[in-house]
Amino acid sequence: TVLKKGLIEIASEGTLFLDEISEMSPSMQVKLLRVIQSREFHRIGGTRNVTVDVRFIAATNRDLKEVIESGEFRHDLFYRLNVVTLHQPPLSERKGDIPLLAYHFLKKYSALMGKETTEISEEVINFLRDYDFPGHVRELENLVERMVILAEEETITLHDLPEKFQTPVKPPATLKSFDLPVQGISLNDAVEEFENELILKAMNHVGGVKSKAAKLLHLNRTTLVEKIKKKKLDGWANAESV
Repeated sequence: TVLKKGLIEIASEGTLFLDEISEMSPSMQVKLLRVIQSREFHRIGGTRNVTVDVRFIAATNRDLKEVIESGEFRHDLFYRLNVVTLHQPPLSERKGDIPLLAYHFLKKYSALMGKETTEISEEVINFLRDYDFPGHVRELENLVERMVILAEEETITLHDLPEKFQTPVKPPATLKSFDLPVQGISLNDAVEEFENELILKAMNHVGGVKSKAAKLLHLNRTTLVEKIKKKKLDGWANAESV
């Protein structure tokens, strides 16, 4: 009978990475402590001890001292593992890493999905820098993967963000402090001018793709097309109907 090697035996003379060590069950903690102390273990179904030489690296996003105080983690195992400690600040404190990580995940998932999405717009990068990422790097990876799935162009734009990150277009803050001229103003003309400006900004923002601009403005695509034709917005009046 051929005995199957476990991960610890396979990692002998190498390194074994234990992620989320704080979630390890009490029974497994006992077994791991025994292996670390004796450098030996007994195979299931085996008749002799197997000696191993393994370097253990453990990681967790929880404060192990608090986990020990709650009784969820053995203090003796903690001190056996805690030879050299490296503290990795949360992603919210490493804003400079976000663009590099985002492009790394973009390249990874574009290749996996066979897509030609190779760029991330500056607006999206700025959004990622401003977001706190409570889920750390895993959340960033999940977000980029989702955007690659949704992307229809080579560049990821704000339109490709999940709905929970989408915010309605709001009038500029300067309108709140707008002074009404003494001679008065034509409300219809002011509204018309503001609407034209919003449409042009939306179209520029999405590279002229009308379906995306319509979503950005919370309009039906046909409504936006009609407005562009009616207003004769030369910059996009003859844009391709996408």
